Amino acid sequence: MGLFDKLANMLKLKKEQINILVVGLNNSGKSTIVNHFKNPNERTSIVVPTVGFSVERFENQGVFFTAFDMSGATRYRSLWEHHFKSCQGIVFVIDSSDRMRLVVVKDELEILLQHPDIANRRVPILFFANKMDCTDALSSVKIAAGLGLEKIKDKPWHISSSNALTGEGLQDGVQWMVHQIRECVANSKEHR
Repeated sequence: MGLFDKLANMLKLKKEQINILVVGLNNSGKSTIVNHFKNPNERTSIVVPTVGFSVERFENQGVFFTAFDMSGATRYRSLWEHHFKSCQGIVFVIDSSDRMRLVVVKDELEILLQHPDIANRRVPILFFANKMDCTDALSSVKIAAGLGLEKIKDKPWHISSSNALTGEGLQDGVQWMVHQIRECVANSKEHR
């Protein structure tokens, strides 16, 4: 660690770094959400489906995020678990207008919550009920009920209505995530 790093650390100027896992079914808006948070000069004008996963970095609220943007295609969902151990937060994106696949979302969520690298940790989960601008979109309340989110007792969770194209609802969700991760870090330091 260099002199400036030590000085910045002592003065609490060092930026926090957070690893988040961004998951959800294909075409739910995961990459568009991550793209929204990147610096304007780093954003892409055309977002294409993610193959496998991509790693994106952005800063928000003085926090450096490393986002593992995971493909939601069926054949790539098994890759999600390889990043469970290193994540400090999970962003689960749901297409609010895709009523037919809400059962698949629920199944994938249950698999995630039961995985040993997640089940025994207090990892905050932010749900984006995305595409709320669509006329046939389910409300975040109906999505929460359909997924049985009230049964998640051992992890902080929050559902935020969003529109990834306009950015509506995204900042509120990320603020909640930062607050939860800071709280988890503070609690773990107290229990040492």
